Amino acid sequence: MGLTVTEKILKEHLVSGKLIRGEEIGIRIDQTLTQDSTGTMAYLQFEALGIDKVRTKRSVAYIDHNMLQTGPENADDHLYIQSIAKKYGIYFSKAGNGICHQVHLERFGVPGQTLLGSDSHTPTCGGLGMLGIGAGGLDVAVAMAGGEYYIRMPKIVKVELKGKLRKGVSAKDIILEVLRRCRVKGGLNKVFEYTGEGVKGLTVPERATITNMGAELGATTSIFPSDEETYKFLRAQGREEDFVPIEADEDAYYDEEIIIDLDKLKALIACPHSPDNVVNVSSLNNIKVNQVAIGSCTNSSYVDLMKVASILDGKTIAEDVSLVISPGSRQVLYMLSENGALAKLIAAGARILESSCGPCIGMGQAPNTEGVSLRTFNRNFKGRCGTSSAEVYLASPEVAAVSALTGYITDPVEYLNGIDIDVKMPDKFLINDNLIIDPTKEGEEVEVIRGPNIKPFPRTKALRENLEGKVLLKVGDDISTDHIMPSNAKLLPYRSNIPYLSDYCFLPCDPDFPKRAKEHGGGLIVGGHNYGQGSSREHAALVPLYLGIKAVIAKSFARIHKQNLINNGILPLTFIKEEDYDHIDIYDELTIKNILTQVDKDTIIVKNITKNKEYSLALDVTNRQREILKAGGLLNYVKGDKYGI
Repeated sequence: MGLTVTEKILKEHLVSGKLIRGEEIGIRIDQTLTQDSTGTMAYLQFEALGIDKVRTKRSVAYIDHNMLQTGPENADDHLYIQSIAKKYGIYFSKAGNGICHQVHLERFGVPGQTLLGSDSHTPTCGGLGMLGIGAGGLDVAVAMAGGEYYIRMPKIVKVELKGKLRKGVSAKDIILEVLRRCRVKGGLNKVFEYTGEGVKGLTVPERATITNMGAELGATTSIFPSDEETYKFLRAQGREEDFVPIEADEDAYYDEEIIIDLDKLKALIACPHSPDNVVNVSSLNNIKVNQVAIGSCTNSSYVDLMKVASILDGKTIAEDVSLVISPGSRQVLYMLSENGALAKLIAAGARILESSCGPCIGMGQAPNTEGVSLRTFNRNFKGRCGTSSAEVYLASPEVAAVSALTGYITDPVEYLNGIDIDVKMPDKFLINDNLIIDPTKEGEEVEVIRGPNIKPFPRTKALRENLEGKVLLKVGDDISTDHIMPSNAKLLPYRSNIPYLSDYCFLPCDPDFPKRAKEHGGGLIVGGHNYGQGSSREHAALVPLYLGIKAVIAKSFARIHKQNLINNGILPLTFIKEEDYDHIDIYDELTIKNILTQVDKDTIIVKNITKNKEYSLALDVTNRQREILKAGGLLNYVKGDKYGI
C-alpha cells in the first residue's frame, strides 16, 4: 500500500513509535517558530532547560502580535526576545517585517520538513508541502532543545478538489466549505490532505489560506503536495534550491474522503460567533456593514491584496464603512507600493495598517458597539475583536472588498462581472531580508535583556497521593482559549506576567472566578465539549495553574489545549457518562484518592463529597503523558529525561 504526503514526511522524521493510527509517535522537528505573544514564555522555558544553543535546522522568533506600544511592556518583551534569539542561535524577525506565518511561508518554509510553532496557525506552511503543527510554548522549547515532538498518529482525511474556481469564489471558500461540513470539532487527531486536479489551479498563497484556517477544524495540521506550483513559488522567492517534490502515491490509503467540486462552489461566509457557522453569502440580505478588515495570516498575501486593489480601483468605499487593510508581510507591502496597487487601496478610502496580526487578535480596530465587522480572518469568537457586542463575519477578500463598496454584505460573483481580478503570480518577488537579524557567531557574548514586566512562570510539583478541591467554575461547550485567558490589546502586554494575568482569567465566563480561585487556594474546573478550542496560547493553562487548578473535567478537549494542560501538570479528565456533567455544580467538593496509582489507569474514580456520588472519568493519555503528569509537568519530566538536557 502506498503512502500519503503526510505519512511520507512522518516516516522520514520518525524517532519513536509506529505509524499506526492512534498510537503515540515522536517526530524530529526541523524548524520552529514563535511569535511575541507566546514567545516570551517559550524562551523563559527554554532558558530553564539549560541549553547553550538551539538544535534545530532553523528557529525563528517573530514580532507580529504585541505591536501597540502604549507603555514599555511590549517593547521590553521584544528586546528580551531579540537578545535571547541572538544568544541562542535563533533568527529574529523585527516588528514590521510581517506576520510569522506569511513570512515563514515566503522566506523559510521547506517542503518535506517539519515545523513546530507556538501558534495554532503554524499549519499555514502546509501550503507548500511542509508539515507544520501548532503547539504550546513548552513543546516548542523542548523541540528547540533537540527533543522530539509527540502526537498520536492522526487519521488522514483526503480532500479531493475537482474543477476550477469561478470568479468571485476563492480559496477561502474552500476551507469554509470544509468547516461547514466537518465543524470546529471535526478535525480532532486528523490531518486534512488536499489532492485532485483542482489543486493544480491553486497558487501556494491560496493553498496556505486553506491550511491556515484548517486550524479551526481542530486538526493536527493540513497539507498540500509539493509540486510545480510549489517550485514556481520558491523560485520566485529565490529559494528554488529548497524545492523537494512530494506527492501521495496513487494507492495511498485515507481514513476519510471529502470531495469538493470547485465549479459548483459558491461564495461562503462564517456568521457570528463561530468559524463553522457557514452559509452562502447570497442567503444574507440587507446586512449593513460598519467595518471591513482585510488581512491576517489567512488572507494578507500578495495575491489577496492585488485582487482587492483590482476591485477597489477607481471606486470609493461606502460612507458608513471603515476599511482597514493589513498586508501580511513587508514584502507584500513593498510590492504593492512599487506596482501602484497601494495607491489604489488608499484612493478608495482604505486605511493601511502595519504588517502585523492587528485586529485579528483584538490589537486595535475594535468595531463600534453592536457593529457588524466583516473580516477576512480565521476566528470570530464573541468578543475576540475587542467589542463584546459586535457581530463578526468571516469571508474572502473578494466578499470583503465588494461589501466595503456597497456597504452591505454582498455576493461578489455577479458584482465582479467585467472586472479583471485575475492576478498573476510574479516571476520574482521583491526580496529584502534586512529586518531579519541573524544569531550571534560562535563565541560572541550576548547580554539577555529582561524588562521589569517579565515575571517567573509558575512551576509545578510532582503529583501527590490525593487530589482534592472544590469545583470553582462550570462552563459549557466550545469554550475557547479566548474565554480562558482573554487576549485583548490591554492584556497582551502582560503575557510575560502570569500574576497580573491571573486577575483576568475566565472573565468572559465568570468575573468572580479569579477571586474565588484565590480564596479557595485552587480547585477544579468542569467543562463541556471542545474545551480549549482556538489559539495555542499556553497561558490558558499557565494562568489556571497559577490559580491552583489541579484538574479539568470536560466532555472533550481541543488537541493543543489538552497537551498544554498535561505539560503543566493539570489532569485532563473526560466524562465517560456525559450525564454526570449535569450532576456536578459549582462549589461541589471533589476528591481523587490514591491518584498516583489511579493515574496509571484509563479510568479515574472521582468522589463528589458534597453529593456523596462517585463518577468514572477517562484519562485518555499515553504512558509517557502519565509520567509527565506524575512529574508535575513536562519541564520537570524533561530535565531528567533522555535528551541530554
